[in-house]
Amino acid sequence: MSELSALNTLVVAIDGPSGSGKSSVSMETARRLDAQFLDTGAMYRAATWLCLEQGIDLTSTDASTKQLIIDTVTAGQLELSTDPDVERVVMNGTDITEAIRSERVSQNVSAVAGIHEVRQFLIAQQRAIITNAGRIVAEGRDITTVVAPDAEARILLTASEEVRLARRGLQLNTTATESAEGELASSYSEEDLKKIVTERDKKDSATTSFTEAADGVDTVDSTELDFGQTVEAVLNSVAQQVAAKNR
Repeated sequence: MSELSALNTLVVAIDGPSGSGKSSVSMETARRLDAQFLDTGAMYRAATWLCLEQGIDLTSTDASTKQLIIDTVTAGQLELSTDPDVERVVMNGTDITEAIRSERVSQNVSAVAGIHEVRQFLIAQQRAIITNAGRIVAEGRDITTVVAPDAEARILLTASEEVRLARRGLQLNTTATESAEGELASSYSEEDLKKIVTERDKKDSATTSFTEAADGVDTVDSTELDFGQTVEAVLNSVAQQVAAKNR
């Protein structure tokens, strides 16, 4: 990895379906590469939180509602930490780091993210963050094909549906309170989890493609890998892609 640490500019773009481990793996990859970390999904969640706070009906399909969403998002002042060790999201001066992970936001984010003008506005911000960072690992929808198609390394991180459901369930249920016996209280059934994961992917696939790697995008399948092995696989992919481009 010495060749990678010597690079002043290193952009790693990571996409993949829900529950594939994009965020946690990308964050650790950024630490290992001494790079910044961009969670583009947090930006769409922040935009959704703002619309909900303004009382906008995100189930409405009226043109006037769509324009209101666009106006609200583009007027918002978003601050986003790119330190992989510091998760912080601020909207109009309010810390919403935890609020954007609520189920209410999760259920509505696709309605906001699916608006073309909103995507273009946030994509422009994402590109600016990437350009200014120099060394960064960016994860989320559109990253490998739209936001950073010229990244030094582009990866589609995936896993079987069964594994993704299990990982997503663990992630969601770690927010539950512990029971009297000290065991983690599970708040999501298998049916709930499948609905959360598959419906979110279905909604997102209407505007982005993340089930198959585009040309030039390497696939890392973590079905049989643990977290550490997945990070190593991603780092190896980055090293190989960078080496190939420098030949």
